[in-house]
Amino acid sequence: MSRLNQYTVGKKTILASLMATLLVPALTQAQQAKATEDEDIEVIQVSFRGSLAAAADIKRQDTKVTDAITTEDIGKFPSENIAEAIQRIPGVQISNVNGRGSTISVRGLGSQYARTTLNGQSMASADFTSGFRFDIIQTELASTIEVIKSPSANMDAGGLSGTINIDTASPLSFSDRKVLVSAKGQYSEFSPTEDVTPKANATYIDQFADGTVGVLLNLGYQELDDRVDNFWMDRWFVDSATGDVTPRRPRYRRIDRETDRELFNGTVQWRPSSAFEAKLTAVYAGDDTRQDLNQQVFLFNANQITRLGAAENGLYNQIQINNFTTENNRQLEEKDATSDAYTLEMDYDWEDWTFSSVLHYTSGDATHNEEAAILATVISQATLDISNPSNVLFDIADNLADPALYPAVMPRNEYPNGATRLMESDETAAQFDATRGLDWGWFTRLTTGVKYRKETLAREVFRTDRATIGDADPADLPSMAATGYLVTDFLDNKMGIQHSWIAPNIQAYRDALAAEGVTVPTLFAAQSSYSMDREIMAAYLMADFETELAGMPLRGNFGGRYEQTDRDVNTYLTGDTHPDNEEIKLAIGELTQSYDYSNFLPSANLVLELNDEMQLRLAAAKVLVRPILTSNTQLAPSETSASNSVGSRTYTVNLGQPELKALTANQLDFGWEWYYSEGDSLTVNLFQKDIKNGTVSELVCPDSYNGTALSMSGSECVDSTGNIYDITAIYNDSSELTVKGYEVGWNQSLSAWLPVPGFGLSSNYTRILVDESEGFTLTNSSEQTWNITAYWENDSFSARVALNHRSPYVQESSDAFFAREGRTVAGRNQVDLLLGWNIDEQWAVNFGALNLNGKDEEAYREELTRAWQTTSVIGRSYYLGVSFNL
Repeated sequence: MSRLNQYTVGKKTILASLMATLLVPALTQAQQAKATEDEDIEVIQVSFRGSLAAAADIKRQDTKVTDAITTEDIGKFPSENIAEAIQRIPGVQISNVNGRGSTISVRGLGSQYARTTLNGQSMASADFTSGFRFDIIQTELASTIEVIKSPSANMDAGGLSGTINIDTASPLSFSDRKVLVSAKGQYSEFSPTEDVTPKANATYIDQFADGTVGVLLNLGYQELDDRVDNFWMDRWFVDSATGDVTPRRPRYRRIDRETDRELFNGTVQWRPSSAFEAKLTAVYAGDDTRQDLNQQVFLFNANQITRLGAAENGLYNQIQINNFTTENNRQLEEKDATSDAYTLEMDYDWEDWTFSSVLHYTSGDATHNEEAAILATVISQATLDISNPSNVLFDIADNLADPALYPAVMPRNEYPNGATRLMESDETAAQFDATRGLDWGWFTRLTTGVKYRKETLAREVFRTDRATIGDADPADLPSMAATGYLVTDFLDNKMGIQHSWIAPNIQAYRDALAAEGVTVPTLFAAQSSYSMDREIMAAYLMADFETELAGMPLRGNFGGRYEQTDRDVNTYLTGDTHPDNEEIKLAIGELTQSYDYSNFLPSANLVLELNDEMQLRLAAAKVLVRPILTSNTQLAPSETSASNSVGSRTYTVNLGQPELKALTANQLDFGWEWYYSEGDSLTVNLFQKDIKNGTVSELVCPDSYNGTALSMSGSECVDSTGNIYDITAIYNDSSELTVKGYEVGWNQSLSAWLPVPGFGLSSNYTRILVDESEGFTLTNSSEQTWNITAYWENDSFSARVALNHRSPYVQESSDAFFAREGRTVAGRNQVDLLLGWNIDEQWAVNFGALNLNGKDEEAYREELTRAWQTTSVIGRSYYLGVSFNL
């Protein structure tokens, strides 16, 4: 039996026992660039300060605007995944999914505007509709991570905000055999099982044939249990005459989640001479997640609401609701996601030439299965008061935990109500580059290359709904009194609400269906399925130079990249509704819509060395991101529908955007960097992006849709029979939006200032300013972020405390399920802790605590009313481990 089917979860206790662990191996390369020297270089970092110095050296030597973290940062920082580790880089912000750091934004642009690469090549996301999910990548995969904010001409386009490149270790970068084995125990405060979950990793690195052949093998496995509780306002009434706002659909949602992750990374490197090298890399990351989702959805109609008192600042904080419907929804979900990548790289030096070629394939697959039982009942009366966001009061006259609330005959008692979504993406690429060393005055090198990429992204949706075979006899369905179970301690017993409710037992409904002797068919939902093919041909030319300006060394590069994009969007033509299921449209044909465009992308990067410690940096480029398939911006038209508890149907429609253009930006960076001692630095960078073709998403209510007349009724778009239509239109904004800001980074040892050596600080601050716009809006963009890590270490012991701050940011429905009608996530501080003990050269013990201050996530509707919108309880998590390095 799945642990998710355990029906009671008690109050979590303090961290009990965590299994021993062999923490993350410290495998880093001093720089990302390919090795051009004959000798082997040992690259293991042995201290946090050493890793800061290595990252600073990467930034200092690169001609591009780049920030980096090395394996020592990731492996010994109290972070569960790469997203949480990388948030310490200036200009990087992370977004949480169910409390875990998942996607990242760079310089105010959401995750869909950043490009993620593995060893410089694409890494396909399993679920391409949610941006690249860093939480499925275990930290042991990376040796170095770079955030490249201003590109050079030899880089693939596609990162409007920046490119996050994950480098894996190369076995010939090590001079001898390495065997590293690790295991870790982790505990989440609100774990649905109260289990300590394991993590294990093994790495083997060796060299053969007189050091000409290197092999790296890395295997990892991890389990995670966690829970997140969300209480939020899903919908609002807006008075068309006054603009006053009234809350109308509060929701409780609890998600118990269990995850299993697998990781494989293998590299074979062959360097028979200084002139030739070949490297084959294979990476696989798998994530199998099971979710037990329990919801209470309180449906308020306009005629059921009595507003209490007057509106304050355009908001009615207090209302009374009579005889309204509540939906009790329990949904079991299985989400299996995999990403893999295979890359063959070959380099050959011939006289003054270097020839490089790459063959690359990557794919991502995701399968989402949802199986729900939805019950509806009537609540006699309730009062709601959201005037105090820290203590929302929702007083319900009826007891949600009482099975008597669910009689034999209810407004809705439906099982199964479910869907299966299959998403696949892949890319095949071939690349050839040639570099000629030069001695032409300023010019030191000329590089040119061509690349071909073919991408395919596809989504298929299937529905499995009881309505297909007709409603069950209420007598055949399980009763809540006999089979229901209690959801308890909701929201950690915060707020003035009921914290328990009785929920349906999915297994009891499965048994009832089997006893009835019927089979519910699974039907293909053609109207929700689509695919896209994209071919990209690119060519570039780039020159590197070194000279002097007023006696100061000046180096850099400039060049241009041309990319031709051919895009085909493939959809189904649909006709009548399926005779047995109103949620399915019958496919009557297929349609392909093509759209082609080209872009020329110039770039320049310059570094002026003022002296041995200081340098100035100037970079300019034109960048782009191609339209990304998300839950909203999917290019293809689609439609889903579902019955609701008010006796009608809700149609969710995307009108499609087959001719949506690539979003482009002209950007400029100017920076000052001071490296005044090893590991100590102060950097300041100013930046500006002028963005064109931004996308605008809005809910619309046309006069008709597919021949059905529509009109507005209150805040809903409805037809003559009361069916609800949520229709999304997306288009390119014709105006230009300017984003500008600055980043400050400071690393400082305090050993010279304090009587006890080993103390230090690593910190950064980012400020982003965005022009006002009535069209394209930057979502997931915080005006201010800052991170401070205070550390102390000696040869045996280490301690780090990190404080991460992110100011408020706006989300839309494509960013979060909670953001259908306005959502601004409130600013948040999080404290993480890591303690370490190096017992000897081989053994070490570590203890980590994430979200040590227990900070919840909160949101409000928008700035005008500041109406409470969401409270999410996440909780703390801890881990303990011991590592061994042979």
